Amino acid sequence: MKLLYMFFFFAIGITIGSIFNKIGKHLPNNEKIFKKEKCPHCGYQFELYERIPLFSYFACSGRCSMCNNRLDSLEVFNEFFTGFLFVVAYYVFGLSYDLLIAFGIISLLMIVVVSDLTYYIISDEVLIFFNCYFILITLFKDGLEGMLLHVASGLFLFLIMYLIMIIGNLILKKESLGGGDIKMMFTFGLLLGPVVGLFSIFVSSVIALPVSLLIMYTKKESIIPFGPFLLISLTLLYFTSFDINIILNLLRF
Repeated sequence: MKLLYMFFFFAIGITIGSIFNKIGKHLPNNEKIFKKEKCPHCGYQFELYERIPLFSYFACSGRCSMCNNRLDSLEVFNEFFTGFLFVVAYYVFGLSYDLLIAFGIISLLMIVVVSDLTYYIISDEVLIFFNCYFILITLFKDGLEGMLLHVASGLFLFLIMYLIMIIGNLILKKESLGGGDIKMMFTFGLLLGPVVGLFSIFVSSVIALPVSLLIMYTKKESIIPFGPFLLISLTLLYFTSFDINIILNLLRF
């Protein structure tokens, strides 16, 4: 039965992963999310069978069937890892409220990967939707009082990061932190609490540093979006149930 659930969640993941690609690609440009997809090279409008998540990409060897130009692999990457992470989430949390929160984190991650890597934008609509979703699940999970404590933690962490941004802007005389990253701190405080939420910034920086150096060296890019790294750290910390006691034990060591 567990294997059947894993297959089911993988199939669901790769299917809605395709939708996340569309949201991340079209929402920042105020385009229709479910418009018919075309080849970016020749304008060929893909047939229905060519838009089947994951499988159609490999069936066509990752190329347009009309002009034979290579298609963007980011979309198939997102579809596969959405399915893969859905399976991991089920394996870790089972059928629970935590599983629903984990699905939300994965979904937010995949949308932000597309939008932030493509446009350096994290859409307010996406953050508002998922924060409302997390608050609702938290209400069912922990009751009204528990939910309010989570919201207070989110507001606290958001204000801390907003203050850091103001100080950074004054010192550097330019924008020091992205607005989307600051707004996303509410989500981190909501789900991780203020202390682990702040610790997640350190974790994301550790993850981002070697990747950023590699990208800057190979592609000569000077701007590296930080949103995906923040959400990767959120995913890791939530999935491992990382809490303040672990941080205190690390500090004692």
